[in-house]
Amino acid sequence: MSGGERAVAVARRWIGTPYLHQASVRGAGCDCLGLLRGVWREVMGAEPEAAPAYSRDWSEPQGEERLWQAARRHLRAKSRTAEAPGDVLLFRMREGAVAKHLGLQARTGAAASFIHSYSGHGVIESPLSGPWARRIAARFAFPEETT
Repeated sequence: MSGGERAVAVARRWIGTPYLHQASVRGAGCDCLGLLRGVWREVMGAEPEAAPAYSRDWSEPQGEERLWQAARRHLRAKSRTAEAPGDVLLFRMREGAVAKHLGLQARTGAAASFIHSYSGHGVIESPLSGPWARRIAARFAFPEETT
């Protein structure tokens, strides 16, 4: 099983976890970053840095791309079109806003999907439909080394 396939398998075990801002506990609650943190812990080991406290609007008031900067520190940047299972997708929820939502690509091609934690839904696997695909700001892969 490739590292990306392993990340997808781990993320799928989180499906059904309720949405809980700033949490990262499978079955109890997580937000989108908490999902990624949980997958990281299982696939890679210890988290590379502690996540600072953050508000629901992330860094919108300051206009800072904090989530993107953290992704660049710990993940491998990829072309937005080089899709593969297990890729971390960073979304810009509206034009001109900071990227503040993320998920893991589960399937590619015509039936593309991604796993994410979404307010009001918890952890779900959603089709990577046109409206979601248009919001992708960046694509990353986990580092090569896995535990």
